Amino acid sequence: MMNEYKSLAVQYLAGTVQVSKPASPNSVTFDSPASEVMTDLRKIQAAVIAPSVTMEIANTYMMQRGVRTLLVMNDDNSLAGIITATDILGEKPMRFIQERGVKHNEILVMDMMTSLNKLEAIPLEEVMHARVGNIVASLRESDRLHALVIDDIAIGLPRICGIFSWTQIEKQLGTVITQTNVAKSFAEIESTLIAN
Repeated sequence: MMNEYKSLAVQYLAGTVQVSKPASPNSVTFDSPASEVMTDLRKIQAAVIAPSVTMEIANTYMMQRGVRTLLVMNDDNSLAGIITATDILGEKPMRFIQERGVKHNEILVMDMMTSLNKLEAIPLEEVMHARVGNIVASLRESDRLHALVIDDIAIGLPRICGIFSWTQIEKQLGTVITQTNVAKSFAEIESTLIAN
């Protein structure tokens, strides 16, 4: 079986030889292709969780994987929704405890996730022609920290093939991007303080 393969030509090293370094992850700008900041689920295994798992397990899993988003998958491997660190660590669980009278450790992923019918996704063809700045503008406009990318052209059912994350984009740009909605809410707070 192995004798079908020929060995490759080699060259002897001499003089000054350098070693390649991967391009710095911060080497993107707002004008870079959007695909450079997309987590490509065709190349990287998505971090997924079941809807019936407790929120605390989901949080531990996020920390272990070093991610802030999990795709919530049904038993038939279809997308049920998405759960983010903000869903788990924000005020949503406290409201849920007050409304339902449950304990913190009884809250399930399905109770905190954003369900499929409330999710939007950017078509992959759009992403192919977009710049990082377009993604930031889209996230700002939808008031979200994550955006899914869908491939409708794939044969069969539409598939989520990528994720954009505000934190990942900031990391790759090497800068903090202000979110307009945050600034707006501070401005509103300030104006109420001045008015009183």
